[in-house]
Amino acid sequence: MAQEATRAPRGAVERMEHHQVVIYLAAMALGALLGLAAPSAGPGLEHLVNPVLGALLFVTFLQVPAAELLRSLRDGRFLSAALVVNFVVVPVVVAAMFSFLPADRAVRLGVLLVLLCPCVDYVIVFSGLAGGSARRLLAATPLLLVAQMALLPLLLYAFLGSGLADLVEAGPFLEAFVLLVVVPLALAWALQFWAGRRESGRRVSGAASTTMVPLMAATLLVVVASQVPELGGNLTDVAAVVPFYAAFLVVMAFAGKAVARLFRLDVPGGRAVVFSGATRNSLVVLPLALSLPDAYAVAAVVVVTQTLVEVVGMVLCVRAVPRLLPAPSRRHLHR
Repeated sequence: MAQEATRAPRGAVERMEHHQVVIYLAAMALGALLGLAAPSAGPGLEHLVNPVLGALLFVTFLQVPAAELLRSLRDGRFLSAALVVNFVVVPVVVAAMFSFLPADRAVRLGVLLVLLCPCVDYVIVFSGLAGGSARRLLAATPLLLVAQMALLPLLLYAFLGSGLADLVEAGPFLEAFVLLVVVPLALAWALQFWAGRRESGRRVSGAASTTMVPLMAATLLVVVASQVPELGGNLTDVAAVVPFYAAFLVVMAFAGKAVARLFRLDVPGGRAVVFSGATRNSLVVLPLALSLPDAYAVAAVVVVTQTLVEVVGMVLCVRAVPRLLPAPSRRHLHR
């Protein structure tokens, strides 16, 4: 009986993992319906974004042993590739499209805020789903966050001139780093320590590891439901930036592949670099955009729009990136 009870939940987990892309799309659709049906719930749901995202990252960190993560910090080639794709290639791509963006400075500020900052949260999950190296992305997370905090004011000054760089504060970045990286990682390491010494810890760790798909679905539902109401009065601005966000995803997928080849990364490392370059820090910069003066209020809507475009794009990338960077064939491995 005990074996049957264990097998049943495991079977349910495997079915969810097998159908996870459909589950994520359904969660987004449900979130959109909820946001449209109950727009007044948006502000309340917005407060749930960080908790569910933190829980998702806790489960993600839990699956990467602490010792393995620390070893990844010595992977200089991967860390260099991640820095190059995000802080050399991305600004060049953004510069190429910048003159084609709408002339409104608030719209341009929103686009720059979100596209110039690499993702440090759910990129790890999506990269892992596509066979990318989650542990190396985890190791790169603090470095990427510190680099974007230091470089964003300089990049904004280069694109928009003086005056706007002073609007950007480090507070939201620091808060996100603590809540979405430090706390989940510390809790995951504590549970790993417990699981290594007690049967009860192993049971808790095993149970937590089965929640990846439901937590990802919950994250997508909450993000979409909380932000859809904000789009209603700004459809013109939304329509103007969507093609740029879609084009950015496509261009950065191929640019990431080129950087991965330049640094001679293996397939998991290459896929992780592709996701790192294509995925942006929309959930972290959203509070920053919301804190801007009223004259720049549309910047937050522009950031939210990128979130919605990117989530759809990530679901597609989970299928597309393994084809862009396929695993070597067995014949090639035996040569």
